[in-house]
Amino acid sequence: MEQATTIGLDIAKHVFQLHGADSAGHVLFRERITRTKLLGFLAAQTRCVVAMQACAGAHYWARETAKLGHHVRLIAPAYIKPFIKRQKNDAADAEAICELDPVRELPYRPAAVVLPHQRPDR
Repeated sequence: MEQATTIGLDIAKHVFQLHGADSAGHVLFRERITRTKLLGFLAAQTRCVVAMQACAGAHYWARETAKLGHHVRLIAPAYIKPFIKRQKNDAADAEAICELDPVRELPYRPAAVVLPHQRPDR
């Protein structure tokens, strides 16, 4: 089985949508996965680019995904919208994110870093 080089991740409250493609752009998987199983699924994948739409929750998931060795890219929603081919749903968003990533250089947003004095437990 071929390994995914790009994974598009659409974040929701409880169920996330993943879309994986190889270097040629062929679809390898379309997965609907729960919040609790996401990191386990990503840990089982070889290192690749994981792209997701930039939002408040995306920074947390970007940090957790980067800890697994993946290269994370946060993309502004304005760049994703033109690539959605059909109805607005999580699966279509994940596919658009996955397709958009290798197309051109975009101004990616780095994941926010939480400093020790910013932790809520202090």
